[in-house]
Amino acid sequence: MKEPHLREHVQRDFLKFTARQIIFDLEKNHPQVLEKFYVGARDRKYQIWERNPLSIYCYTPAVLLQKLHYIHHNPVQDKWQLVRLPEEYAFSSARFYAGHPDSFGFLTHLQD
Repeated sequence: MKEPHLREHVQRDFLKFTARQIIFDLEKNHPQVLEKFYVGARDRKYQIWERNPLSIYCYTPAVLLQKLHYIHHNPVQDKWQLVRLPEEYAFSSARFYAGHPDSFGFLTHLQD
């Protein structure tokens, strides 16, 4: 990740933004589903993401490649069937690794 972006800030902002978008969509299109996410906490009405998402320390290049492969191929899995190929999923760095421009504006190749 390039400066001045910090991993924890990117993760925080990503989770916050996507949670809001999911809530907006559920309010509009599936209010009965939204109620499954109700927590009624002091700082939030709904909880979309886990409070402490699991972080994996990638201690070797092999582990890093394994995790990257898993993330890139997740949208292709039979249970999701979001796309045919990993690079077709617009919200994945798989597009970047397949030679497309960095549409996020902060990606770096893992070998850099």
